[in-house]
Amino acid sequence: MKNRSDNRAVEDLSRALPLVSLRSAALGYHGIAVLRGIELEIRPGDLIAVAGPNGSGKTTLFRTLLGFLPLIEGTIARNCPLDQFGYVPQSSALDPTFPITAREVVAMGGYGRLKFHQRLPTGERDRLEAVLNQVGLRHLAERAFFSLSGGQRQRMLIARALMVRPQILILDEPLSGVDPESQKAIGELLLRLNREEGQAIFFSSHDLRMVRSVTDRVLRVDGGKIGWEEITSSDHPW
Repeated sequence: MKNRSDNRAVEDLSRALPLVSLRSAALGYHGIAVLRGIELEIRPGDLIAVAGPNGSGKTTLFRTLLGFLPLIEGTIARNCPLDQFGYVPQSSALDPTFPITAREVVAMGGYGRLKFHQRLPTGERDRLEAVLNQVGLRHLAERAFFSLSGGQRQRMLIARALMVRPQILILDEPLSGVDPESQKAIGELLLRLNREEGQAIFFSSHDLRMVRSVTDRVLRVDGGKIGWEEITSSDHPW
């Protein structure tokens, strides 16, 4: 029978394993590589940004990690199920003319195999209130989703992704297209989720200055390759 120290060692090893890793990977569409020679690990508690110009392959990388795109070459290993990846895409597919409240948008993250008309189980309803509090917008939950500002909608979409209790949260350009006050609020939220909840976060931006305000662990994507950005000092204004 294993003793307690053995159990702790197993738990420590589990925490040390990468949540997802790429080895000698080529990524792209229809067999045409956009990125080559990718080596990447994302571990529990990581807060990593991907910076690069528009069209450099950031979204391709995310879609591959999430299982939407197959690898062209190399290997991918996931040590957590795909349904424990939380994803905030660059733009919402919701119809802006559809009458839906912010609460209903966030609740979408908790339905899983449920039909949309079915009532959320008690545990998921409790989770819904918790994530609304986490993003600081519970007071706006009954508002029409598209009446909210761009930054408020982005935080509601983060709340929706948190409904799945993700081991890793992936966000595509969460700081883009919103005003400076919203950038600050979203940056603070990501830092708080990482520091207080231990949430692993992997997010992208084409603006290196914005990225540096959130983390000093930055991957640079350009010219079909990925490499760590050399940053000499952390510059978190929040």
